Amino acid sequence: MPAATAPERGLIGADDVRAAARVLDGVAHRTPPITSRTLGSSVVLKPENLQRAGAFKFRGAYNKIASLGRGAEVVAFSSGNHAQAVALASCLLGAHATILMPEDAPPNKLAATRGYGAEVVTYDRYSGDRETIAAELARDRGAEIVPPYDDPLIVAGQGTAALELLEDAGLVDTLVVPVGGGGLIAGCATIAKHMGVGRVVGVEPDAGNDWKQSIARGERVQIEVPRTIADGLQTTAPGRLTWEVARPLVDEIVTVADAQIVEAMRFAFERLKLVVEPSGAVGLAAVLEGLVSDGRVGVILSGGNVGADRFAALIA
Repeated sequence: MPAATAPERGLIGADDVRAAARVLDGVAHRTPPITSRTLGSSVVLKPENLQRAGAFKFRGAYNKIASLGRGAEVVAFSSGNHAQAVALASCLLGAHATILMPEDAPPNKLAATRGYGAEVVTYDRYSGDRETIAAELARDRGAEIVPPYDDPLIVAGQGTAALELLEDAGLVDTLVVPVGGGGLIAGCATIAKHMGVGRVVGVEPDAGNDWKQSIARGERVQIEVPRTIADGLQTTAPGRLTWEVARPLVDEIVTVADAQIVEAMRFAFERLKLVVEPSGAVGLAAVLEGLVSDGRVGVILSGGNVGADRFAALIA
């Protein structure tokens, strides 16, 4: 497929998401819509834990790196899923990736990132500024930064998850999306509202409610690094681009407790036979807790990168 080019505008539209889908066609897995009798026929799930590299992040990373040409030097910063996605996409596209990861990132995510051929540089997430460190690495190596969410091509790529869900399962009344930096919800909301979805609801962990606070105040709110089992949602503020894209499109943000996230992971494992990581389970947790029940509901299960020991300890 031809490489994507960045939109001329700072924001994105439905055409950008459809362009990303063409880039990803035949490369990303088209994960199947899943239903459960326990949840009822009105709930359909999009299991991105079955995506390449184990999460939706592959969509945006591949769409971005495909625009850079073969042999590109790239730098990324991530707690795990974006790291693996950039590493795999770089491997497939002939790029060289250096990934900045927190020292306490899950060991399975560190190992997988290295396994895809990327160089890993670690830092302390509670005292270091990852964007500053990444900028220094990029400058030293003459590399392009592939951010986890604040990039039009990243956002457009992530939106293909919702595009596929709506194409394969039909229109839903409400789309439920995990929220960290906002790349997934920005891209998904863009295409979902264009296709006629009535409501888009974001879900965060209770401790990491920067989006909920930001929506309530009408401006980006900064919080401390949240202490939550959902390591992929430990962001401290909405992204600048993702906030501008998502703010007029997202109808509500709800939050769930870590214990509720664990119960959603257990439900996915026992009833759906799916292994979903904490960050990926927040949307399902919101549905199980009755926080989202407006008509036909689509839920993005955003990832499944959790080690066996960690998974067993959480649901024990």
